[in-house]
Amino acid sequence: MSEITENKNLEKKYELAWEKYGEEDIKLLNQLNDKYIQFMSKCKTERECVDEFIFLAEKEGYKDLNMIIENKGELKAGDKVYINNKGKSMALFLIGNQPIEKGLSILGAHLDSPRLDLKQNPLYEDTDLAMFDTHYYGGVKKYQWVTIPLAIHGVLIKKDGTTVNLVIGEDDNDPVVGISDLLIHLAGDQMQKKLADGITGEDLNVLIGSIPIKDKDQKEKVKANIMKLLNEKYDIDEEDFVSAELEVVPAGKARHFGLDRSMVMAYGHDDRVCSYTSFEAMMKINSSEKTLVTLLVDKEEIGSVGSTGMQAMFFENGVAEIMELLGEYSGIKLRRALANSKMLSSDVSAAYDPNYPGVMEKRNAAYFGKGIVFNKYTGARGKSGCNDANPEYIAEIRSMMEKHNVTWQTSELGKVDQGGGGTIAYILAKYGMEVIDCGVAVQNMHAPWEVVSKADVYETMRGYYAFLLEA
Repeated sequence: MSEITENKNLEKKYELAWEKYGEEDIKLLNQLNDKYIQFMSKCKTERECVDEFIFLAEKEGYKDLNMIIENKGELKAGDKVYINNKGKSMALFLIGNQPIEKGLSILGAHLDSPRLDLKQNPLYEDTDLAMFDTHYYGGVKKYQWVTIPLAIHGVLIKKDGTTVNLVIGEDDNDPVVGISDLLIHLAGDQMQKKLADGITGEDLNVLIGSIPIKDKDQKEKVKANIMKLLNEKYDIDEEDFVSAELEVVPAGKARHFGLDRSMVMAYGHDDRVCSYTSFEAMMKINSSEKTLVTLLVDKEEIGSVGSTGMQAMFFENGVAEIMELLGEYSGIKLRRALANSKMLSSDVSAAYDPNYPGVMEKRNAAYFGKGIVFNKYTGARGKSGCNDANPEYIAEIRSMMEKHNVTWQTSELGKVDQGGGGTIAYILAKYGMEVIDCGVAVQNMHAPWEVVSKADVYETMRGYYAFLLEA
């Protein structure tokens, strides 16, 4: 562990990770978080994350598995490969010395975050204002998305197959867009509604323009002017929205948070903070006895469905392809490999918030600065829908964290019957592998701007690194 300061006094317990750091640790912590802030400022969609991770992985020697298959290549221990699944999810593999049948060591996180998606026919005009119609994605408090600056990220695929990448609202010279709210002077009826009903899904319409085109024969002149601008810059027409994937996200960069700069504020910590720290941990290792895997998937926020979600077969198929290239494949060996594997389901947890203490049970809550969080189970009510990790496996994890002096804590997702949530853990557990949820504690989870502790980002990366070394 040449890049991470070791503390040989493993008997000592630290309440806050900050208390154990020397100058070298602080330097490494800040280097990691500075890179993370740059990543979060740049990557606000699944596609952008996959593109960036592939770019970075190729610098570290990772090669496209599909190209190896196409060229009738082979694999051997020490090789690094990645699978790009439709540009929205991916898997990284470092081939180990042992046969894959003996099991994989897996980190699994998700790249998607709550947002607003443009509908298939989004553009319309109302009272001389041009608007985009949206459909929210994932669990959101709708009122949080009004009156804030928003950006538009995504792709349009033209009829000839050309891909048009679009980002509006991030450059300092770009305009931003947004959703209006009712002024307080006229909000008497709105203020009497339940919080969940104050803004409805169909009210989340994005204002994008108000200048009419100079064409007396045009009926919807403001809408026509918007299409003219988009056509001039991106060479698209209105029909191209039908084959588009455009996401409305908070505009602006991730920022240092707190007067002491101890935290990070960004859009999409859930779950890109675990994706990024998993990726960083993976990049630190060049050889391994077991084959190492980092899974970065889509659609977790809506049930891990679709061809890019964890319920798809791309991971299992990818393992089969790799075993074939290693000369190890058989159906039964693939099943044994998955059953013998160990996984950290890398997803965030709710951080204790002193503004809202009533939803947490303090002895079983996660706290800023106390390191990587392990959740034995998530789910709702009577643990419904969760993977309940085995205590034997938790004991193994404890030993790994202690050996590498990783600051860690355990948590539940709020008080019993208060709410609940899920991860991808149960999907991988169906193969028979050992799985536990773990990640970074987050305040404002699922809000446009979320907050994490820099110490927890650092300790989580270290925890993932320790797991990959020891599992």
